[in-house]
Amino acid sequence: MCTAALCGSLLLAACGPGGDAGAARPTPVRVADAPAELPIPGGKGSRTPDDFNGDGHRDLVLDALVKAQSHADDAGIGVVYGSAHGLTPGARQLLSPARYATRTKGRLPAVFDAEASCDLDKDGFTDLIVSTDPPYDGQGRPPVPLQVLFGSPGGLTRAVELTVPAVARFGNDWPDRPVCGDFDGDGAQDLVLHASREQLSYLRGPFSRKGAPRAAGAPVPSPGEVPTGPAADVNRDGFDDLVVRTAEGVSKASVVLGGPAGPTRTGTVLPEGIDVALGRFGRGTALDAAVGTLDETSLRYDLPTATRATLRSPGSLLDAADFDGDGLSELVAGGSGLRVFRGSTTGLSKAGMVTVKPPARGTTRVLAVGDFDGDGRADLAVRTYRGETQDTVAVYPGAKKGLVGAEPAVTFSSSEFLAD
Repeated sequence: MCTAALCGSLLLAACGPGGDAGAARPTPVRVADAPAELPIPGGKGSRTPDDFNGDGHRDLVLDALVKAQSHADDAGIGVVYGSAHGLTPGARQLLSPARYATRTKGRLPAVFDAEASCDLDKDGFTDLIVSTDPPYDGQGRPPVPLQVLFGSPGGLTRAVELTVPAVARFGNDWPDRPVCGDFDGDGAQDLVLHASREQLSYLRGPFSRKGAPRAAGAPVPSPGEVPTGPAADVNRDGFDDLVVRTAEGVSKASVVLGGPAGPTRTGTVLPEGIDVALGRFGRGTALDAAVGTLDETSLRYDLPTATRATLRSPGSLLDAADFDGDGLSELVAGGSGLRVFRGSTTGLSKAGMVTVKPPARGTTRVLAVGDFDGDGRADLAVRTYRGETQDTVAVYPGAKKGLVGAEPAVTFSSSEFLAD
């Protein structure tokens, strides 16, 4: 939680695009009350997730930033750095392709999107994996579109291309959809990528500062070809596991279990759905899975041998986190709104459901769930989108009572990056 003075200094707002509706050129958005850019606090390394500067405080990544005017080029990726009080929007970093991307065949990418984050080189600073659009003539295997920005005391550094050895590739698909996790249990973060036709590329960490994995073998057979994060050790055997979908959109999915050879074993086969979240919702000792559809949420308790249940509630986009610090996960269901279902010893139910009301109108999506203020409880970061030139980001702090009646601890707009 931040003090009133600090919260006031963090509040940012984007003014709407003015002008005549029939004007030939849109009026640029104006940045109002954007705080002056602050230095990125230098750290010495930590084990905190998404801690790019290693100071022990979680940071927030923002894709699809507000634009100066409609149809303008994407500015890149924004990072808001954390502090003991939570996120500090003044401590920010704009990762533009021109400044941070590496060239492929002499050309800078136009696409620069955040995909995954973890400490690939084991130096205590989280690294960011991004996707790009390298030149490709459609003949043979496409180049690797993924680049890595390594963390440092000064924040994220200029990207290097991720190395995907030829032996780890399969077919002529783009090697993309990275998921981080320690799938072989050696203490280093690995990467799993989409390969093709029910095959996954498995790259063993740690990675070099040039983006090369410690080892990589032949593609791993899989019940699907679309890996989905975040990874988690669902059966508590010391190896991270992940969800693999059969296709994009509505599709079946499976929990693929890690082991000494990596993610090679199929665990539970999940029902067809749009999104999957893993968490400890309250039954058994292992993690559980929630599968979202347009009509209901299918639950599988105590993976990998799962007990079935159903939660009747709309919400196809799912996230899981412990907002009240009781050791059980809450389920955030989004899509047509934001509803939070509390975990209990009997599992999830609609009793005690909380509806999160964003501070602005528009389409609201979850940006991240994680402990941004260091109190041991997860916080909920959401973004309300009102067109290409307006948005509001709000962080709701976890509390002993959960998110009941929660008010945002920090509210700002990604228009702050237009001032940089």
